[in-house]
Amino acid sequence: MVRTQKITTEFAGRRQLVFSLLIGSMAMLLGRAIDVQVLDREFLQDKGKSQYISSIPVSAYRGKILDRNGELLAISTPIQSVWVNPRLFEASADERQMLRRLLGLSRRSFAKRVGRSGRKFVYLRRRIKPSAANQIKALDLPGVFFEKEYKRYYPAGEVSAHLVGFTNVDDSGQEGVELAYQKWLVGSPGRRLVVRDGKRDIIEDIESIRLPEPGRDVHLTIDQRLQYLAYRELKAAYMKHNAQAATLVMLEVETGQVLAMANQPSFNPNSRKNLNGDRFRNRAVTDVFEPGSTMKPFAVACALEQGVYSPDSVIDTNPGTLRVGRNMVRDFRNYGILDITHILQKSSNVGVSKIALSLSPDSLWECYNRLGFGHMIGVGFPGEAVGRLLEYQNWHRFEQATLSFGYGLSSSALQLARAYTALANDGVVNPIKLVKEDVSENAVPVMSAETASQVRAMLEKVISPEGTARQASVQGYRVAGKTGTVKKAAAGGYSDRKYLSVFAGMAPASDPKFVMVVVIDEPSAGDYYGGLVAAPVFSKVMAGALRLLGIPPDQDQVSPQIQVRQVDSI
Repeated sequence: MVRTQKITTEFAGRRQLVFSLLIGSMAMLLGRAIDVQVLDREFLQDKGKSQYISSIPVSAYRGKILDRNGELLAISTPIQSVWVNPRLFEASADERQMLRRLLGLSRRSFAKRVGRSGRKFVYLRRRIKPSAANQIKALDLPGVFFEKEYKRYYPAGEVSAHLVGFTNVDDSGQEGVELAYQKWLVGSPGRRLVVRDGKRDIIEDIESIRLPEPGRDVHLTIDQRLQYLAYRELKAAYMKHNAQAATLVMLEVETGQVLAMANQPSFNPNSRKNLNGDRFRNRAVTDVFEPGSTMKPFAVACALEQGVYSPDSVIDTNPGTLRVGRNMVRDFRNYGILDITHILQKSSNVGVSKIALSLSPDSLWECYNRLGFGHMIGVGFPGEAVGRLLEYQNWHRFEQATLSFGYGLSSSALQLARAYTALANDGVVNPIKLVKEDVSENAVPVMSAETASQVRAMLEKVISPEGTARQASVQGYRVAGKTGTVKKAAAGGYSDRKYLSVFAGMAPASDPKFVMVVVIDEPSAGDYYGGLVAAPVFSKVMAGALRLLGIPPDQDQVSPQIQVRQVDSI
């Protein structure tokens, strides 16, 4: 009896404990409900809204790239991208086939994308044609959605490809100006609130949270008319001479602005399928080479500037060779006794070597250094080359001799063109500009106006019928310039079969407006001399530029007289 009462008492206690716990839990739930629904009801409202209101990004318009006259070189156009939510995707066999065909996807690729059941977002195709987008919309397939993006379009195509560059599928710059000025061009994306239905489809725009900020436009210094002319003539020479590559740079003397910059082989930035990345680089800025005889005018300018020689000085180049230590400097043939002008006209290695060896190493180095060799130009272009100019303390006499005719140092085509502006601009070098908005630095004097004028007059003789660059002449205009036929470095020395054909010049010589450098790499169709391969390209492009920009002819003007002795120029 006592045991029965004890069990009954224990059961009643447990029941009372359970009842108390239930009452306590209900009280807590009731309190929480009052807190959420009455005291803090905004919480549930926000949670509810989050189920059907969401924030989505709004793409920003990428800035345009234009030439100096406002001609479009790169522009973004709105376009649709197609994506799928595999969890919601439904389509019949015929609809799947139609969708796959419109997207241009293989069966395997399409099945892989729509079969990702663990994903809510998978791109089917980025930036499709408007006609295809309209046909896909007409199918009205569950789980298939569209996103507004921008596609970069390049109206000039191959003509300005190396200079302008291109963007990737995410509209981010990959090469050229597109990469160099990415932060300037890209803009800032915005965001907007939208209402979605149960299938996550957007059914209503609510408001804009932040407006997208378009990128800034970039105005290049190039003239697209001259760029096309340069591209056309350079491509013709590249194909005619079966060359490995070719480069052309044209500068405005007064401002240092790049008017044209072309390369071969080129590529179409609007369609880059199956292209080797080697074709994308802008060789005029990124590639360096030994400039050969195009350096001879600078060695002469150094000697004139220091008063070691005068324009009427003569040099004995007999017997057409010069031994320097264990090495030999050779001319094409024995030119005998030459004045300074004829040393440039005949492109005598022996003559210019004697000039260079009469100078102190530090003075020759300082002359080349002031001209910018061995220094980055700083145009902001990706992969810009520095070139090489060794410190004079490391020179041997033979190296000093070879530097005078362009071996033992390296330069890009743009660096060489900049140096020639010193001769064209009365001894003053302007900073090189590729973008009009860039802040200009001060011009730098590197030689006297008298020295520049004297060398310029000598270089006119190179274009004469007795010179090495007769084919660089431009009818109606005086031209000054220098050829270079450069042996390319090979294992154990220099190749006798691989050459660079180079011409650097300016016009009109009486008051130069433009400087141009043409480089043809490994011409292999017969001719390889700079005067036969590169000079004709200079002539055609310069002739078109002078007439297109309305520069008056100056051939009837008398050139400055350089007093020279009567010499034997065999």
